[in-house]
Amino acid sequence: MTDIPKQRILSLDTLRGFDMFWIIGGDIFFKTLGKQTSWSWVDSIAKQMDHAAWEGFYAYDLIFPLFMFISGIAIPFAMFGKIEKGGAKKEIYYKIIKRASILILLGLIYNGLLTFQFNTLRAASVLGQVGLAYLIASIIAINFRSFKSIFIWVIGILVFYSILQLAIPIPNYPAGTLTPEGAINGYIDRIFLPGKLYGKVFDPEGLLCIFSASAITLMGTLAGLILRSNSLSPYKKVILYTIIGFSLIVIALLLSSWYPIIKSIWTSTFNLLTGGISFILFALFYLIIDVWKFQKWTFLFRVIGLNSITIYMATCMIDFKATATFVFGGFSTFFGNLQPAILILCMIIVEWVFLYFLYKKNIFIKV
Repeated sequence: MTDIPKQRILSLDTLRGFDMFWIIGGDIFFKTLGKQTSWSWVDSIAKQMDHAAWEGFYAYDLIFPLFMFISGIAIPFAMFGKIEKGGAKKEIYYKIIKRASILILLGLIYNGLLTFQFNTLRAASVLGQVGLAYLIASIIAINFRSFKSIFIWVIGILVFYSILQLAIPIPNYPAGTLTPEGAINGYIDRIFLPGKLYGKVFDPEGLLCIFSASAITLMGTLAGLILRSNSLSPYKKVILYTIIGFSLIVIALLLSSWYPIIKSIWTSTFNLLTGGISFILFALFYLIIDVWKFQKWTFLFRVIGLNSITIYMATCMIDFKATATFVFGGFSTFFGNLQPAILILCMIIVEWVFLYFLYKKNIFIKV
């Protein structure tokens, strides 16, 4: 494939911002609104704003893997051009390792590192998984830059991971036991992860989950390779994304009867399903924003997407809800029973204004 020059992909920033919107309060807003109203459409959305207890899938289960898919799309744009211009891989490796290290540190801070309660500190984290999965995917992508090679790696990771989960027994449990206690994920986490585990006997961001998540990051890299190519027209790219997306979804659903879709241990079927949905979502955003050029509405989400790590960390460091209550508490009383939902909406507005201030000052904190 020949490649187009590196450029800002508005659909990518918008989709990242759309994804983060649900993390910074969109989920709570709809759950709160669902409790306060009898609106069926709101209740339908609200029911999707939780993670599946174990097996199964809700829309909210897509948030994390979609973010990792998006980070994978950026890999060809961020790295391949430098290599093709003769840049030293050593420098790129340094940047990748630095990024992963910073994300691990930020994840520990998010989990309470600064309290210095090391015995009960959770070592695994969302940002740590993002950083390490990105590290694995980037190293693979740098050394195997063709679509075919990376595609083989994706298949290899998914197959190898399924073998680990389905064919390797652990003490007191036969092979293929996919329960919190019996899955190999929890067994590895209990041995090697210090501090507390999120699920007590396992961690959804544990060591094997990180390895599994590198597959969906590489799926994003495949999407990035398609996007970067100028041998395909924009409409052909959309069609290809859609075909790949639906194919992955169908495969995941067909396999799920004997290999369940479980986010908490990132089964390969979970990767296939969320990867398929991510391909389709990106196809939709790319078509509307970058092909059809309907772009004015994207600003709302792009402001969030351009400082995604910043707002993620800020939500654990700044009490946006208290600010919203202080400023809009009186205003919210005019809405009667809807007051709790209105206050959540105002909190999101305060968060957005904070990000808009950074945007206007041209402050983009990236890792």
